[in-house]
Amino acid sequence: MATNPPLLVERHDGVATLTLNRPEALNTLDNELMVALVNAAVDVAADESLRVVVLRGAGKHFMAGGDLKTFAAELSRSPAERTAHFRLTIGRLHAAIEQFHRMPHPLVGQVHGAVAGFGLSLMNACDLVVASEDTYFAAAYRNIALTPDGGGSWSLPRIVGPRRAMEILLLAERFDARHALELGLVNRVVPLAELEATVAGLVAGLRAGPLTAIRNTRRLVRESLGRSLSQQLDAEAEALAACAGSDDFVEGITAFLEKRPARFR
Repeated sequence: MATNPPLLVERHDGVATLTLNRPEALNTLDNELMVALVNAAVDVAADESLRVVVLRGAGKHFMAGGDLKTFAAELSRSPAERTAHFRLTIGRLHAAIEQFHRMPHPLVGQVHGAVAGFGLSLMNACDLVVASEDTYFAAAYRNIALTPDGGGSWSLPRIVGPRRAMEILLLAERFDARHALELGLVNRVVPLAELEATVAGLVAGLRAGPLTAIRNTRRLVRESLGRSLSQQLDAEAEALAACAGSDDFVEGITAFLEKRPARFR
């Protein structure tokens, strides 16, 4: 009997939508979803026809972390075997996070319901996040005696600061969408009924924007914390110069002078 794919990938008009598709299991990460997510990340990162990528979950939740049944299947291994297995597995999974970080396209997260464990790390890999009012968040790793994965210990301090990151990771307390907004983990919180339309509006704005400028801005921000001020100033100069040589720059200046909306290619 045919089974539903663990990840749905749709492309339309320059936008790729990745939908975590294990709703009966709260979209928790098992081996099949891991492989599908890595493959999709590699695929969309290399697709120059894309302008935006959207990441969302099917059913009532975004992602409630790792599939504990998958973890339980490894308990019969010796400690050394478990260590080797999880080192290899997580190393493979992290290829998806690397691709999302390095790809040129903005990544927009659309979250609702549970966002926990690797789901929180995956959300934090996004550039912009819209959450529904029913969303709840938790790091959850300590509850099963694990440390963060998916870049969680890298992205979280950069978004909320080290002290707040320690609180979220060490205490593993659940918090709601409004608190996530206050912390800067999400950009907007809307009623569930308005979630899809709000994300569609953000995507439309990104898609209609100047391609080179948006890509260069994304790269500048993502790479800024690994550079000195002098290095970042040099990177800004190179990025702005590249934008100034684009047709979109000509259109932007012309449209401003002609007092009309810009029509970027």
